[in-house]
Order: sequence, then structure tokens, then C-alpha cells
Amino acid sequence: MPYVVTDGCIKCKYMDCVEVCPVDCFYEGENMLVIHPGECIDCGVCEPECPAEAIYPDSDDAATKWLETNAEFSQKWPNVTVKGEPPADADEWKGKPGKAKLFSPKPGGA
Repeated sequence: MPYVVTDGCIKCKYMDCVEVCPVDCFYEGENMLVIHPGECIDCGVCEPECPAEAIYPDSDDAATKWLETNAEFSQKWPNVTVKGEPPADADEWKGKPGKAKLFSPKPGGA
């Protein structure tokens, strides 16, 4: 049961989860992170670390529609292993509904 990053991460991208992941299974897009489902060891340490509460086990209904996005874009985006700075306006976006329409397929990183 891998963990899944949902639309709650969009435009927040705090990256606290990256710092605690023991297997470095996070991948960075322009405005969100995803988890590679084949690399996630289901330890769950990332879930409570997410300030945006955007990470769920794949068995949770909130994760269902984001599992495919995580699987697809973890193959396309660069792996991220070090916590970076969140966007300057991350706190303004935290908890806002309807962020799925703001998803960017562009890769993140430098």
C-alpha cells in the first residue's frame, strides 16, 4: 500500500516529507511532489510531516484519483532527496480547495 501525494500539495510543495523519506521515493514537479509507488515502502513517516496534509495511503478515497498521477509523473520528474524551500506563497495556498485544475505537468528542480 504505497502512499500518494494529492492535490493538497499543489502550489504548497513544503517538502518536509522529502527530508524524512528513508528510500528517497519523492519526485518533484513544478508545483507539487509525487511518490513513486514502486519505490515507496509504506512506512508512513511522510504522512504526518506534510503541513498541507496532502499525503494519504493509497487505500484512502482521497488518494484514489491521484495514484495514477503519482505513478506517471514519478517516471518523468526528477528525484528529490533534499528538502528545498517551499514557494513564497505556500501558506496562502495551504488548505484551499479546487487546486487540481492548477496541476502542472512540468518537472521541477533547478
